[in-house]
Amino acid sequence: MEIPQVLEDYLNYMETIKGTSPNTVKEYFFDLRTFLRFVKIRFKMVDSEILFDDVDISDIDVDFIKRITIQDLHAYISYVDKSRNNSNSTKSRKVSSIRSFFEYLFKIGLLDNNPATALESPKLDTRQPVYLTLPQVEKLLSIILENKVEEYRKRDYAIFMLFLNCGLRLSELSSIDIDKIRDNDTLRVIGKGNKERTVFLNTSCIDAINDYIEVRPIANKNDEKALFLSKRKNRMSNRAIQHMIDRYLEKAGLDTSIYSTHKLRHTAATLMYKYGNVDIRALQEILGHESVSTTQIYTHIDDDRLRKAINSNPLANISRKK
Repeated sequence: MEIPQVLEDYLNYMETIKGTSPNTVKEYFFDLRTFLRFVKIRFKMVDSEILFDDVDISDIDVDFIKRITIQDLHAYISYVDKSRNNSNSTKSRKVSSIRSFFEYLFKIGLLDNNPATALESPKLDTRQPVYLTLPQVEKLLSIILENKVEEYRKRDYAIFMLFLNCGLRLSELSSIDIDKIRDNDTLRVIGKGNKERTVFLNTSCIDAINDYIEVRPIANKNDEKALFLSKRKNRMSNRAIQHMIDRYLEKAGLDTSIYSTHKLRHTAATLMYKYGNVDIRALQEILGHESVSTTQIYTHIDDDRLRKAINSNPLANISRKK
């Protein structure tokens, strides 16, 4: 489907100038396409018999966008809340997409005013991160080591070691190149926003990677640098890694509708915070979070630590006097 020039220019700007990842740019497109379809319907520019997903937005131009007011933005957020049952986190993402789009148009001078500056984000629900307990992790690793095929056993074990020790994102792990491992104990990964960061490897990760490299097959020409290879000797895709992890989770008796690749990242962060006394700022750097507020979800997970903090108060054991 053709998209309006003004939207295409914005998406190109986000990817090439701002360095936004292709997946995020795709999300922006889907969000803004839904938004522009809604506005066309609200402006009564669409036949009532046309289905929402069939609304054509290719004719939208800057003059159309100049007509949009803060009331239209509020109406759209109400629509995705009531008609599409979007969660607060999804609505918040859509607000961010709209803000970014209008900020771009205002910044390059196509709009005289920006109605999205007054658009507030919905209050996010505070949710505890889902993670594996230490006994669950130990059981999972023991199942991986039961794999009879040495190449896949060592490859899969190394993948789990990096997820569970370093808290990598799926895209970060799949994109690892052998030459990005420096001095045998550091790793350079490309995170969100195309930002590169250094990940320090502990002994478990180093040993697992070295064991795998010993049996790693010769890669196909286009993927010679890729660390983790598929059966076809190509770089393992995100989907292939997800399928592999789901198989082991199922073997360990874990519900894959609850536990996933991303939950391994939560597990790494939780174990570091719970057992390693890791400072929240250090954890932010390790996980590659842009804001420490994202990292703070891990500070609410350890009831034992809170109990010990209360009991460590010097007034905790004073006897009540008559």
